[in-house]
Amino acid sequence: CWSFSVLCDDHVKFFCFQVLEHQIKYRTLMAIDAEVVDRDILHSPEEVRRNTLIKDGMREQVIPSLVESWYQILGAYQQSHPEITCQCLEVVGAYVSWIDLNLIANDRFVNLLLSQMSVEDLREEACDCLFEIVNKGMDPTDKTKLVESLCQVLQSAGFFNVDQEEDVDFLAKFSRLVNGMGQSLVLSWTKLAKGGDVKAAAEALRALETKVPLLLQLLVHDDDDISANIVGFCYDYLNVLKQDVMLAVMKKLTYDEEYNFDNEGEDEAMFVEYRKQLKMLLDRLAQVSPDLLLEAVGRVFNNTIQRWQTASFMEVEVAIRLLYMLGEALPASHGAHFSGDTAKTSALQDMMRTLVSSGLSGYQHTSVSLEFFETVVRYDKFFLVEPQHIPNVLMSFLDHRGLRHSSPKVRSRVAYLFSRFVKTLHKHMNSFIEDILSRIQDLLELAPPENGFPALLTSDDQLFIFETAGVLIVHGESPAERKQALMRSLLTPLTDAFRLLLAKLASEREEERQAALADCLSHAVGFASRTSKAFSNKQTVKQCGCTEVYRDCLQTFLPALSCPVQRGSLRSAVRSFLHRMIICLEEEVLPFVPAASEHMLKDCEAKDLQEFIPLISQITAKFKDQVSPFLQQVFMPLVLAIFEVLCRPAEDNDQAAALEKQMLRRSYFTFIQTITSSGMNEVLANQGVENVERVLFTIIQGAVDFPDPIAQKTCFIILSKLVELWGGKDGMAGFPDFIYKHIVPACFLAPLKPSFDLTDAQTVLTLSECALTLKMIHLRRGPEFIQYLQQEYLPSLQVSPEITQEVCQVLQQPDAKVLKNYMKAFFQRAKL
Repeated sequence: CWSFSVLCDDHVKFFCFQVLEHQIKYRTLMAIDAEVVDRDILHSPEEVRRNTLIKDGMREQVIPSLVESWYQILGAYQQSHPEITCQCLEVVGAYVSWIDLNLIANDRFVNLLLSQMSVEDLREEACDCLFEIVNKGMDPTDKTKLVESLCQVLQSAGFFNVDQEEDVDFLAKFSRLVNGMGQSLVLSWTKLAKGGDVKAAAEALRALETKVPLLLQLLVHDDDDISANIVGFCYDYLNVLKQDVMLAVMKKLTYDEEYNFDNEGEDEAMFVEYRKQLKMLLDRLAQVSPDLLLEAVGRVFNNTIQRWQTASFMEVEVAIRLLYMLGEALPASHGAHFSGDTAKTSALQDMMRTLVSSGLSGYQHTSVSLEFFETVVRYDKFFLVEPQHIPNVLMSFLDHRGLRHSSPKVRSRVAYLFSRFVKTLHKHMNSFIEDILSRIQDLLELAPPENGFPALLTSDDQLFIFETAGVLIVHGESPAERKQALMRSLLTPLTDAFRLLLAKLASEREEERQAALADCLSHAVGFASRTSKAFSNKQTVKQCGCTEVYRDCLQTFLPALSCPVQRGSLRSAVRSFLHRMIICLEEEVLPFVPAASEHMLKDCEAKDLQEFIPLISQITAKFKDQVSPFLQQVFMPLVLAIFEVLCRPAEDNDQAAALEKQMLRRSYFTFIQTITSSGMNEVLANQGVENVERVLFTIIQGAVDFPDPIAQKTCFIILSKLVELWGGKDGMAGFPDFIYKHIVPACFLAPLKPSFDLTDAQTVLTLSECALTLKMIHLRRGPEFIQYLQQEYLPSLQVSPEITQEVCQVLQQPDAKVLKNYMKAFFQRAKL
């Protein structure tokens, strides 16, 4: 209070030119600042109120006169009493943070301070004082102008020539001032950019960029204190660069008005590729500054969505697109974007809430519609956090905004996205299930070829709708009886239409008409198959009471296998359905398999057999002993059908036919491998001696004669397994002779073939199986095998006694890896 009264005394001016009085006054002013203003001191609420009253009183009564006295003193004493001037500069720097800046930041005061930058005894304190002025909060446009005016004077006075300055103490102060000016410009640019003042923001950015050369000079200075003082500016400038690049990328992501969405040509394709490159750039920026990207996207998104009714489609689309792209730029495990980091989850949740509650789903442009649904599904786990939005979003999927949109492109994409949406959120849709099924009922109709009316969805799109319907029924909370009724009402129209169309196909003579009917029949089977995707196993089917429903479908579809026309497409569709029923119905499907197999083996082509073998292999692996009688019955018919197709002559240059035969041969060997590895060797053994020999010879032929390392590898796996099963004393009669006459020679002759490329990785794997076959023969036949190699077989190949002895010694070692490595070296030497 005493100090305050001294300051307010009318006689202060009288003493202002007395040096001692000035020193006392400055110490008093600094003491007041320390007591009243210093933010590092924690004050009680009463002290805060008191300090506020003191500052308010000083602003009203004494600050203008104090500032005037500072100005007079700074001008009068800079030559005669520099210590007084320095103290005054310190006081100005301390008080500028809370007094009216206009009293200091004016031409006469700033020019005086700038002039003192040239006075050696004052320039450090002048730097500090200017630093405090620059750091004072003010309008961003005014701040930019202030900093620019300071920089112009400093540059004109030569202060930017850092290399010529030898006083490192001053340079440390100067670098701190430059750091403050740079950070002030960054702050001004940020405020102006956020406020949408494009012109003023650009001016601030230009001012900022002109300081970069000075920034770099100070950053690389040899003195670490000088360099350290500029790091804050450097860091903030890098952030500006990243934000600037982000804003540029966001702008360039925007479609042009000329973009043709209805007929996309070369220009449109080029822009799509360009967008992908921009996305990669945004992803890279996200790795460096994820928080910065999240903030930038949030700003653009919120500004645009607030005015989406009046904004152009390009602005709205890119705003939603940016939100969508955050999902990959800021990845989350299993799409868990709404758990973990609070800042990220909160920002994404706010944007998603805005998106789904803004009414934007009704925007009349295909690009916006597509982006809306894509984003909703990308962040489908948002609805687990805020499920209250599900009903409104569901309606947007189901009405004219989605599945019934005027654009076929939108309808098609929404069909797929709707299935994904339901799969994620079906637990929250129990109360809507029957309403949804009712609303999509017309989309589940099989469109017959004679309809003549264009369907809303293509058959491929309908697959997703049937799958969605199946998921809703199966995962709902209705009792089993209700689920069965819903599933039957879903599938019965398909089976009824199938019977009618199949009868028409059998009597149809026009080939084009036959193809159209066959396609429609295939679609019906495919739709029914797709509904079963909702089931994981037989227990689920039983729990839903749907076993009988799918058995009825099987009975309806199987007669198509005997249809005399369009066999390829119908067989493929029914075969796929059988695959699904093996998973869903398990042994319930077995009674249907024999008749189905009989039909599928009639008049078949290579592709038919190649697709049929995986079905038999699936049944064999899944049911084993349960299907042994069936396999024994179907084995030779299948094998003979394969032999018949493989023996058909083909033109030498028909590469497609050659490839089909190669794939069929591989499938055949895989089928034999499935039988032997499933412990069902009796299926092969019970085919009669002649048939068994015929099959065995085809395996030897596959191992040696065909230059196909994949098939050769499978053949050696089969031979090794057969040696294990039948190669012992209690094995199949006559099989030991087969080992010595055919399997052993195959193990040596195959690798000696010119086509057996020991530098190829796949061929080396085949050689490993070949070596393991020899190892298995030794395990089953013992010393007899070694004696046979030493005395008969290897000498017949003109192998020297020394090498023969090596081979036999390696075969008797327990480590199979040693044998594999030796055999590779052995055949490499033999080929040389």
